[in-house]
This record gives sequence, structure tokens and C-alpha cells, in this order.
Amino acid sequence: MMEKTKRAMEADVLIVGAGPVGLTLALDLGLRGVRCTLIERNSTTIQLPKMERCNARTMEIYRRLRISERVRDAGLPRHAPMDVFLALSMADSPLVHLPCPSVAEATAEIAARNDGGLLEPYQLISQYTLEPLLRSIVETLPSVTVRFGCELISFTQDASSVSATVQINGGAEETICAAYLAGCDGASSTVRKQLGIHLQGDGNIRKLRQALFRCDDLYERIPMGKGRHYHIAEGPLFPFLILQDSTRHWTLHAAASSDGEMAEIFRKSLAMPIEFEMLSVNEWTQHLLCAERYGEGRVLIAGDAAHLVIPMGGLGMNTGVGDAIDLSWKLAASLAGWGGPQLLASYGAERQPIGVRNVKASRAAMTGRLGWRAAYEPSVRENTPEGEAARKRIAALFDTEQRKVTEISGIEAGYRYTNSPVIWREKGDGPDPDNPRYIPTTWPGARLPHVWLKDGAALHDRLGAGYTLLRLGGTRAEPVRLAQAFHEIHAPLDVLDVEGERPRDLYQFDLVLVRPDLHVVWRGNELPTDAETIAALCTGRA
Repeated sequence: MMEKTKRAMEADVLIVGAGPVGLTLALDLGLRGVRCTLIERNSTTIQLPKMERCNARTMEIYRRLRISERVRDAGLPRHAPMDVFLALSMADSPLVHLPCPSVAEATAEIAARNDGGLLEPYQLISQYTLEPLLRSIVETLPSVTVRFGCELISFTQDASSVSATVQINGGAEETICAAYLAGCDGASSTVRKQLGIHLQGDGNIRKLRQALFRCDDLYERIPMGKGRHYHIAEGPLFPFLILQDSTRHWTLHAAASSDGEMAEIFRKSLAMPIEFEMLSVNEWTQHLLCAERYGEGRVLIAGDAAHLVIPMGGLGMNTGVGDAIDLSWKLAASLAGWGGPQLLASYGAERQPIGVRNVKASRAAMTGRLGWRAAYEPSVRENTPEGEAARKRIAALFDTEQRKVTEISGIEAGYRYTNSPVIWREKGDGPDPDNPRYIPTTWPGARLPHVWLKDGAALHDRLGAGYTLLRLGGTRAEPVRLAQAFHEIHAPLDVLDVEGERPRDLYQFDLVLVRPDLHVVWRGNELPTDAETIAALCTGRA
């Protein structure tokens, strides 16, 4: 038996798992100067595409981290259409064409509006492109140590620290001591299992295969037009082709009986003479699951370790990035001493309901997809009145149900922390936090709506890394007591005067208090006399 090495490596936070969620967590913590060790059991970054789209909220987060343009430069070109198609094959005319703006078109539309919508459009980027990019950025941060080929074996925790046993390249063992441990280690999470946290929902729903193909000419030759998703109306397998960021690589999802069958399904779906190479095939299982809780003591979980969705709508990795950005500043605040005991505890209280909510949204998307597929009849391929009627039926269902996948900006960015112990509670129920359409609101717990300022800057870009009190509409309210309350507990607070009628009209209040992750803590037209109560509440000291 291998003798355990007694050497300890000190870190403020030990992050287990270097996927997009773990890397995003390490990036934000590193930018905040927190000493992190990021470990990954694999020897290199992922070689499979897996996720292929950062949604608008994730891109806003990456903008805050000052990497959004680097992500876009590495991903699908900005001018490329993001359209979705249903067709009998890649060589046929579409039965349904759902236009979706390119990044360039969406960016121009955002620049032309000032209605409180989203600041950043989505970005198609394959996971095998995103992960190495994030890693290259994280490895430049002096406070972050990145170790691949380092697998978590077990851990223990006490009131002040976590002690983790790790194995190096399948050989010697080491001990890493940290103040906190974050498990971003995926669906089969060692951290979640050792905490004894159960997943709730529907598991092992269906097995599919994903194959990666190189097909250099396909993107330029598709008769129906360029896009990102192509659904083939061919039962019972219903092949689903997804463009990858290079435009030369494609993935195919299908319920094939063998790896070898995937090449034949791809060939049949193309229905035109074109050369391709199948690079890999992997089997995966559909789950709709969420952890009953998101941690215990000094050990927390995030990403696929906490929730598993069917990737329709892109609610897997993107939900995990939301976890990371909620957890990061709370860990940093706890380590700095100004975060009270309720602050880190609020991570699970805020994010677990969002995990449940997004699993529900993924289930709705899956149900919708199964609905239009159930309308398939073999006659859909016939040049007969019956065939024409069958095509119209499946097209009408697809046009309705597929929008539950492509038109869910409210699910992506409209979530609100409704029962958080560190968010001020207003009377009433507030706007619907599950609306698939994004509706701007400053109701406490919601993401601060984007607004353009008079000088053309985005208000989001003016917010610091701590709390920010926005003073709008020329209010003369003096935040002296609030500033003093934050100062006494050493919590960061900036005061930003926002000129112009549009921000005040949009936010509807003279004063809005925003926390580091851009979620609203409190709003009002004048500060209460007990401003200390607000400071204590939002920093987890109440």
C-alpha cells in the first residue's frame, strides 16, 4: 500500500474539479486575492464538446470578470447565425426555421435599446474550447495554484478548517489543508457523496450517444441555411445535429444501439455526398436531479455536483456559473472577516431553489420535445396529401415547443432569490421569478437590470467588486449612517450617483443597494433611520 505523504499545502479555498464551474470560481476568487488551490483528477482539460453555449447571464458574469471578449474571440464568429431548424435531412428545405440573431446582430440590438434588458448576448463556444481558455487565464493569477492529475480521495472538517487527502497521478498521497472546500466535481461528485447529500428528482431517464464529427464542408453547403441546431424528423431516433464553434466540427445526439451506428445515422442525416470523420462516441444518461442541500459546514458543492439537467436550453453549465459567482464573493467575505455566519449559509438557501427551478424548466423543454416527436408519422416523407398534413402537424408543434428551449431569457437571467436570509424582504409576492420572458425589476433578490448611462457606458461596468448604493434621480439622501455601518464591519461599500431620467424611471426608486454579484439587496426612496440593520442583514450578521 502506498505510504501517505505528510506534506501539507495551505490554501484559503480548495476547489475540486476544473470544469467551467470550478475554473470560474477560481477566477473570481483569484481576482479577489483569495488563495486557492484548484485540483482536477484528469491530466488535461476536456477533449469533448459537451456544453456549447454560454447564455446571456453567463456572458454578463464573464464581462464582470473582464474576459467576455476573449470568450467571444475563441468561440463561434460574431456574425454567424444562431438559427434552429427542423428538416427531413440536412439536404432538404426546412419544415421549420426559427431565426435567432447572431452575436453581432444581438449586440447591435442591445446597443440601440435602453429598456432594462440584458447587457450581453449569448455566445456559442464548445466546452473543449472554453475550458483551456479559462485555465490559461486562471493560471496567470498569483493567488491560484492549479494542479491537474490530482484526485480528491477523502476529506474531514472541523470548526476552523478542512483537511483533504489527494492522490497525485494515481500514486503518492498528500494532504491539503484549507479553510473551505468547494466541490465542483461533476455528476459523480466525490464531495457530494462523502457529505451524504442525496439527489432528488428523476434519474436514469434515457441513454443517448453523442458523437463528434469533423466535416469541413458541411457548414457552407447546407441548403436550408446556416444555424446552430438541426433537428431531423426521422423517427424513432430523431437525430439532433449541433454546430461546434470551429464550424468544422459537429456533434450528433441519437439513441443509437451501438457506437458504430452513429456514423451511419450521421451519413443518413446529411443525405448528400460529403466527406466526414467520426472522432469520438460517448454514451450519456439523461437526469433531472437536484441536491437536497448544497453543502455542510465548510464544504460546499456547485455545478453538476449539485444539479443535473437535460441540456435542452443550456441550463447545466450556465446554472453552475451562477452557483460559482454566488459562492465566490461569500467565501471571500467570510475569509476577510466581514461576512457574518448567515452569509455563507445563504449560498444554499439562494442557489438550491434555483437548481430546482432550472431542473423544472429543463423538464418542460424535454416534455415539449417529446411532444413534437410524438406527432411523427412515417407519411411525413411522402409527397401526398397525408404527408403534407403530417408535416404541418409536426411543424406546428415544433414551432411552439422548441421555443421552450430557445426563448427562455427569464429562466436564464430573471431568477430572484425569494427567501434569502441576506436579502431585504418587501411586502407582497413580487414579480413571477419563473417567467420564461425576462422582465426588468429591482425587486430585492433580482438581478439589477442593465441600463445605458448618459455617457454611453453600461451601469454594470461602473459597479465595484463590493456593495454599491445607487443614488438616482438627483436624490439628496445622505448615506452617512449606512456608510458608517459598513465601515465598522470593514465591508466594502461604494456610493454611485446615477444621472439621467431613464435609470430612475427603470429602477423606480431613488436608492438601490446592489451586492457584488449584481443582485439587489434593498431599495427605497430614503434610507431608514436604522441603516445598521440593512448592513447587518446583507452581510449575514443579522
